[in-house]
Amino acid sequence: MGYEIVHTDDVPLTDLSRVEEIPPDLDIRPIDEALETENLKVKLWYFEPGEEIQYHAHAEQEELYYILKGTFSLKVGESGEEEIVEAGPGTFYAAGPMTGHGHRNVGDEQGVVLALGAPAVDDPGLDPHSLDE
Repeated sequence: MGYEIVHTDDVPLTDLSRVEEIPPDLDIRPIDEALETENLKVKLWYFEPGEEIQYHAHAEQEELYYILKGTFSLKVGESGEEEIVEAGPGTFYAAGPMTGHGHRNVGDEQGVVLALGAPAVDDPGLDPHSLDE
């Protein structure tokens, strides 16, 4: 890949509730697909009040999150050592491989989170509590 340029509004919104294999039932914009990135996953996640990505971990992928809009309750850390933090716009947080993380929109308005993940592999969520065994 050389370079690509795309505006957010030009990336179609995907309703994950229509994709049975992929929980949660949120809306996303797959920026990585529009930019055709090879080594980085890039998504904009849209959360209505109360919606969440449950606490999970990945075997290989490191993820970086940036809250663009809304108020979120973050759950991060290894199983048994989780930290819960309330965070809003301008907050970054990261989780390395095998480290549990999740977030829920605790505000009254739609929230938007930018998520970056590398390497760009299919790395389904794992139950962090099962990693202790």
